[in-house]
Amino acid sequence: MTGTVHDNPTPWVADHIRRFEETGGRPRPGVNDLLLTTRGRKSGLLRRTALAYVRDGDAYVLTASNAGGDRHPAWYLNLLADPEVSLQVGTATFTATARPATAAEVARLWPVVIAAMPSYADYRTATAREIPLVLAVPVE
Repeated sequence: MTGTVHDNPTPWVADHIRRFEETGGRPRPGVNDLLLTTRGRKSGLLRRTALAYVRDGDAYVLTASNAGGDRHPAWYLNLLADPEVSLQVGTATFTATARPATAAEVARLWPVVIAAMPSYADYRTATAREIPLVLAVPVE
């Protein structure tokens, strides 16, 4: 993905991105964080946000929680429109293909996600929408 990257303007997310960069990708000890860059579905601009993740084999599992909000986060809608994304994990940056998890994957992965980030259980009860899980698999 080439072009100017625009960071998420939400103050706490922008701060998280800054801490990610300052710490070599370890802004929260004990939590796996990454930076996700998607292409804006309307603007075509590159959009970057910070997310927690868990692993499932080669895949990075992302939670489109939007902190329990009633709408899907923009990054999720962006990757539905264009599944080619960029991930930065630690100091490594690579291209991945992202897709929503299947129903069977969701059933298997939610307990893993909640074990890693218990706040996601609260987010699930805070909204009537089904919070999607996303699998982002690095491109060889």
